[in-house]
Amino acid sequence: MDFILNPTYTLMLAVLVLYVGRILNKHIPFLTKYNIPEPVAGGLVGAIIFYLIHQFAGYTISVNKPMQDTFMLMFFASIGLSANFAKLKEGGKPLIIFLIAISFFVIIQNGVGMAIASAVGLDPLMGVVAGSIALVGGLGTAGAWGPIFETKYSVEGALPMGIASATFGMVVGGLMGGPLARYLIRKHNLASPLNAEIREENKDAPLTDSEYTFEAPQKVRLITADNAIVTLGMFAFALAFAETMKNLTIGTAIELPTFVWALGGGILLRNVLETGLKQEIFDRSIDVFGNTALALFLAMALVSLKLWQLADLAIPMIILLIAQSIAMWVFAVYISFRVMGKNYDSAVLASGLCGFGMGATPNAIANMQAITNMYGPSHKAFLIVPLVGAFFIDLVNVVVIQSILQIFG
Repeated sequence: MDFILNPTYTLMLAVLVLYVGRILNKHIPFLTKYNIPEPVAGGLVGAIIFYLIHQFAGYTISVNKPMQDTFMLMFFASIGLSANFAKLKEGGKPLIIFLIAISFFVIIQNGVGMAIASAVGLDPLMGVVAGSIALVGGLGTAGAWGPIFETKYSVEGALPMGIASATFGMVVGGLMGGPLARYLIRKHNLASPLNAEIREENKDAPLTDSEYTFEAPQKVRLITADNAIVTLGMFAFALAFAETMKNLTIGTAIELPTFVWALGGGILLRNVLETGLKQEIFDRSIDVFGNTALALFLAMALVSLKLWQLADLAIPMIILLIAQSIAMWVFAVYISFRVMGKNYDSAVLASGLCGFGMGATPNAIANMQAITNMYGPSHKAFLIVPLVGAFFIDLVNVVVIQSILQIFG
C-alpha cells in the first residue's frame, strides 16, 4: 500500500529530517570532518526507517512530488542567479585554463563510468549517473537527473544510485584532496610547512572570497524584508521562465529538463539586471533562499529513496566508484597540476578539484583550507575554485550530459 504525504506533512517531515541530521552531525565527528550535509545524514536515517516499514509492514511512504520539485528548481535557479559572468575577468587566463581542463575531466568521468557500467553488465547510462551527474554534479544534480533517467530513459535505480554515488564521492573527495596536495608539494618541493604559531593564527581566518557564496551555508547573512521580497521575485521569474521554456521546447531539438531552464533563467536575469541595467543584486538573499531550498529538497529526496532498489546494484556500484576515484587521482596529478603550472597554487587547485570533482564545492574549500593552513595562502586557488566548482562547471556538465543522452539515450 502506498501513502503520499500532502504538502504540509511533507514540509514537516523535511524539517524533522534536517534536525535529525543536525543532531547526528553534532555528535558524530566523522560526518563533520568529511562535510557530510545534514540533509544526507538525516535523510538516510529516514530512508532506512521507511525501508524497514516497507519490508516488514508492506507500506511505501512518499513525499509530495510537486513541492519537492519546486524546491529543486529554486536551488538551480539560485545557482544561475549567483553566476556573474563578469567575474571571469577577475580569474583571467588561469581560470579559463582550469575550466577547460575540468571540462575535459567531465567527459573522462562519464567515459570511465560508461565503460565500467557496460563491463559489469549495467546500462551504460548508469555510468553517467555514477559519473559527472553524481560526482561533479553532486547531490542536487543527482536528485534532479535521477527521476529523468528512471522515467524517460528506463534506467531503473538511477535515483538511489545517484544519491549513493554522490554521498560516496563527498567522503572520498574529502579524504583524497589533502593527501594528494601534500604529495605534490613534497615531491616537487613547492612549499615548507608553516610553524605552529602561524598555523594557529591562520586557522580561523575567514575566507573573504567565499564569504557570501552559497557554498558557505553557515555564514551569517544580514538581509532585509525588501531584499527578501525582491529575491523571491527573481526566483519566481526563473521558475516561470523554466516552465514556459519547458512547454515551448517539448519535442524539439532543444528540449531540456526543467531544472536546466531554471538555471538558465537565473543566469539570464542576473546578468541582464546587473550588467545591462546596472541593478544591484542581493547575493546574500540568494544564498539564504538557495541553501534553504537545497536543504529541503535533499531532505525530501533522500527520505523517499527506495533503498531496496540498491540491493542488486551494490557490487557494480562499488567497482564503478573505485574506478572513478582512481581516474580522479590520475587526472589531478598528471593533468590538472601540470597544465596549471606545477607550482604551489596548482597543488592547492588539485586538492580543490578532488573536492568538487568527486563531491561538492564545500569539500573543495575545506580541502584547500587544510593545505593553506599548513603551507600558506593561495589567493589564486580561492578565487578560481569557487567560480568554477560552484557555477561554471554546472553549465559544462549539463551540455555534456545532454550530448551523451542525444547519442546513447
